[in-house]
Amino acid sequence: MGDLPNARDLSVELTQQVAALAARLEMDGGLEAHGGLEVTQRQALAEIASTVRRLGAALGVDVDDPAMRVAGSLTTSSGAPSPAPPVEVIVPVLGVDACAAGWVGAILDPNAPRPRIAVAASIGALVEAVRQTLDLQAVAIDIPIGLPDDSTRQADVLARKALKGKASTVFTTLTREAYEQETRAAADTANRARSGQGVGAQAFRLRDKVLEVDAWVRSRPTVAVFEAHPELSFAIMAGAPIRAAKRTDEGRAARLAALAAAGIASPSVLKGDGYAADDVLDACAAAWTAARRTTGLARSLPETPETFSDGIPAAIWV
Repeated sequence: MGDLPNARDLSVELTQQVAALAARLEMDGGLEAHGGLEVTQRQALAEIASTVRRLGAALGVDVDDPAMRVAGSLTTSSGAPSPAPPVEVIVPVLGVDACAAGWVGAILDPNAPRPRIAVAASIGALVEAVRQTLDLQAVAIDIPIGLPDDSTRQADVLARKALKGKASTVFTTLTREAYEQETRAAADTANRARSGQGVGAQAFRLRDKVLEVDAWVRSRPTVAVFEAHPELSFAIMAGAPIRAAKRTDEGRAARLAALAAAGIASPSVLKGDGYAADDVLDACAAAWTAARRTTGLARSLPETPETFSDGIPAAIWV
C-alpha cells in the first residue's frame, strides 16, 4: 500500500506527458496529418489515448483539460524542465503591466536589439504613444479582460491549475457588478450575491485598473488586445514556475535569465520614476506572449475563450 501514492504521481505524470504529446500532434494537424504512420500505428496511438483518458478519469485528472496540457508542456518525458524555444519577434508588439505611475510597457520590435520601456498615466495614452512611431500589431496586458456576470472565469481557474506552487499569483476576477462598486464592502456584497465568493483586498485594489482597461477595450481600439499573466509566461519560458518571489534579487535574476533564454534581451531600463523592476519584467513577459501570439505559437486558457454579457473574449494567453 505504501507504493500507491507514488504510483498515482507517476500516473498523473503520464497523463501530463500524453496530454502534451496530444497538444503537439494537434499543432501539427492531428493524427490524420501524420500520413507516414502505418494504419496500425495510428490505431495503437488512438488506443493509448483512450486508455490514458480512462486512467485520467479514474485518477480525477482531465487529460483534455487545457491547464493539464500547459502543465504537461513544462516538462520533458524524463520529468526535467522543458523551456520554450526562443521567440521570434516578427512585428512590433507591446506588453503592459500596471505600475504606480499608471502603466509600463515593454516594446518588442524586430529592428531593436532589446525591449524598450515606455510609461504613461493611462493605457490608452501608452498604446497611442507607441503607435506614433511603430506599426503596433498586438498588445498583451497583465489585467483581467472580459468580466463575468455571475460566475468565476475559467481562465483564472485553469491558470491556477497550470501554476503548481504559484497558484496564489492568480487572483480571482470579480463580477462586473462588484467592480462597479465604490467600496470593498459594497463589492463584497455584490460579488457574493452574484458568484457566491467574497472580495479580497488585492482583488479590489485592482478595481480602477480593471475598469480602465475594460472601458478602453470596449472603445474598440484598432489593435489586437488580449490578456496575459506574467507568472504563467515565465513558467513556460523557464519550463517550470519560478518559485523565487519577483521582488527579490534571486527572483529578478531568474526572470531575466528566463527572458534571455526565450530570446528576449535585458530591457533598456529596469526601473524608474513610478515603476519598479518587477513591473518592467512582468511587462517583458507579457510582450513575449504578444510575440508568440503573432507567430501562432501562443495558446489560450481556456482553449475557447469564454464570452460574458460584455461580448469580450475572456482568456489568458501564453
